[in-house]
Amino acid sequence: MGVIERYAQLLPVTERTPRVTLGEGSTPLVRVGNISRMLGIELWAKLEGCNPSGSFKDRGMVMAVAKALETGAKALVCASTGNTSASAAAYAAAAGVPCFVLLPAGKVALGKLAQALMYGATVIAVKGNFDRALEMARAAAEREGFAIVNSVNPYRLWGQRSGAWEICEALGGAPDWHAIPVGNAGNISAYWAGYKQYKELGKIDGLPKMMGFQAAGAAPLVTGRPCPNPETVATAIRIGNPVSAHLAKEAVAQSGGEFNSVTDEEILAAQKLLSSKGGLFAEPASCAPLAGLIKLKKEGRLPDGITAAMILTGNGLKDPNTAMSQVGRPIEIGDSLDELLEVMKG
Repeated sequence: MGVIERYAQLLPVTERTPRVTLGEGSTPLVRVGNISRMLGIELWAKLEGCNPSGSFKDRGMVMAVAKALETGAKALVCASTGNTSASAAAYAAAAGVPCFVLLPAGKVALGKLAQALMYGATVIAVKGNFDRALEMARAAAEREGFAIVNSVNPYRLWGQRSGAWEICEALGGAPDWHAIPVGNAGNISAYWAGYKQYKELGKIDGLPKMMGFQAAGAAPLVTGRPCPNPETVATAIRIGNPVSAHLAKEAVAQSGGEFNSVTDEEILAAQKLLSSKGGLFAEPASCAPLAGLIKLKKEGRLPDGITAAMILTGNGLKDPNTAMSQVGRPIEIGDSLDELLEVMKG
């Protein structure tokens, strides 16, 4: 059962809305025991890399595509740092509609690029950054009457609310903190809206502090000004002028949370820690929240014993090159048992 079918009563859908699905949603929420003990908190990880295209984008994309089909859109168009393109292309393929994807040239992890191409999208590399690609995508969609499926599409954020609902259902309430990477700023906004909606319905009593973490080289919500040339190893959040900034600022202000930034070195260290001590392989951007929690712990600003939900937005297989750059190569031996045992004994 996908997001639309499961949460139809909470979403802006009608009997005319196609029940599109690739089986998105219902992703695991797992306690990260070793790292919980290190930080002195109850840390839970939402494994959004388990969605069909490997990222959280599928939650919102299914809604955007369903509503596009409902209104008779002839094609989908989006700009992307990678994950949106993979998700849009996947749902377009399933729905049988064309999909045009604009990517910043040379700035997209190969795993994500391969997905968009394999799903059959028309992939266009723009000689500019993501923000320019999005401007072009929006203009083209308006001129041609295509459906824009970036997070400027309000149905995207509606679908992404479902992650908050699942967390509340799994924990029996809202966490104390919600830690999330921030790029175009739609997801933090959607989660906050989801939590508020559940509270208004009487399904939960409290609300979490929304803690948004950006890469230091692409941190417009931390610095308070657009970043004209964003740079970070965390390509999924390499965005200098987030379109949902106003919504994200509201979420953080209303919840009593904050925006913070982490360096690429901190992100990569968190990725390695999460894998080696937590058994969870997430792409670099997904590890910004863990890097941020570690930073706050070192600063003495992480309250002991809190429950924190951390959103691992994308699968580590999205960007294997970055992962391989941090680890050694396999140990090569001949076909001798003695050689094998020698390696095993260290």
